[in-house]
Amino acid sequence: MSSETTTTEVTPTPFSPKAEEEADNFKTDDIASTLEHIMAMGQGLDDQEYTDSLHVLQNDPNTNLFSAVTFEELNLPENLLKGVYAMKFTKPSKIQSVALPMILANPPENLIGQAQSGSGKTATFVLGMLYRASIDARQRHPQALCLVPTRELARQIMAVTNIMGKYCDIETFLAVPGNDVERGQQVTAQIVIGTPGRVESLIKKRQLDLKDLKLFVLDEADVMIDESGMRDRSLAIKKQIRNRTCQMLLFSATYADDVREFAEKLVPNHNIITVKKEKLSLDGIKQFWMDCKSQEHKYEVLSDIFGLLNVGKSVIFVQSRETAKKLTASMREKGHSVGILHGADMQREVRDKVLDEFRLGTTKVLITTNVLARGIDVLGVSLVVNFDIPVNRENQPDPETYLHRIGRTGRFGRKGAAINFVYDNKSKRDLAEIEAYYEKEIVEAPADDLEELEKLLSWT
Repeated sequence: MSSETTTTEVTPTPFSPKAEEEADNFKTDDIASTLEHIMAMGQGLDDQEYTDSLHVLQNDPNTNLFSAVTFEELNLPENLLKGVYAMKFTKPSKIQSVALPMILANPPENLIGQAQSGSGKTATFVLGMLYRASIDARQRHPQALCLVPTRELARQIMAVTNIMGKYCDIETFLAVPGNDVERGQQVTAQIVIGTPGRVESLIKKRQLDLKDLKLFVLDEADVMIDESGMRDRSLAIKKQIRNRTCQMLLFSATYADDVREFAEKLVPNHNIITVKKEKLSLDGIKQFWMDCKSQEHKYEVLSDIFGLLNVGKSVIFVQSRETAKKLTASMREKGHSVGILHGADMQREVRDKVLDEFRLGTTKVLITTNVLARGIDVLGVSLVVNFDIPVNRENQPDPETYLHRIGRTGRFGRKGAAINFVYDNKSKRDLAEIEAYYEKEIVEAPADDLEELEKLLSWT
């Protein structure tokens, strides 16, 4: 952009009661629903058990980092501490107690973090973004950027940020398709949360300047830096950051070995928090498998489950949008009320509406692809069904995606169940490999005895 070009400021979303109701097209009920999820984090995993599962590797063992027992120990600004307690937090979760002293340290510490689903990782890095942006709130330009793989996750993180930061003089911008910036205007919000494609587009149009960025967050980082995922765009955006002291935070529930290796090369002077693999199988989730006779029999079994049992809020995962559409049509034809969500050819307004209705409980059953597998918190999901066993692009079993999928239930210490449909030698082998990977038994459940299945599911 030449020096002759006139730029005007976008009016970002301020933190005020009115703005909190209207910000970024979020419904009040949607924000309140997300707030419920965050408040529920206090009911997470047993403290000692979770502490034992964490492994911390500091970049500098001589650094005097500590584990925070209370939020007061973190020396947060009063307005930010007020936002934390307004969310009904009583004390840091275990990932927060270990990670926040690193994230809030001065000088800033870089972190590659692994955290189980429902452990409070979103609030962890959101607090970090608000803290960095609060140091000098008068600077009206992007100071913290969070990249995520889907618009659904971006909207959710934005809701958490708006609620936690409502007492701070901080502005936010949601960088997703549909949230446009007028020509000649620039994003001046201190916190930007968005998807790589949209963020990269704003940068190319010179509407988003990252030169003074203080904090760069990659959530669901294994996808964001996977060579077959969003690595190229994530790295292109990182190159636009001119501040050599910009803090980097990578968070995910899983890291494949090659992705972890790349992350360690990408993030300089990093600290690492990992979770023991055997703890990643999510002890609060009972896992079952059902032997269906054929691919078509899977449709009948699923219909019987939701027709005869009182299951509650459920997510059904399929491998492709074509299967999602076919299964949705089949379930609706049999009289079941189900929603459908996929990321391919659905209009973004429809995707937002479907997820909002599922959060609110208007829709109890949601059929979806992996677009919903990562990071999305919906309170009260009691059952996940893997209609298709997750596989990668090479058609090999995908333990990481499996873990993310079943992690949509059993959130924040609640119990849940996951049912896996198999029907041929390939699907049985794939599930067996996933079972062996996590060293956690997946129990057979009858496909033809729903009374027995109901007893098994009553555990939730």
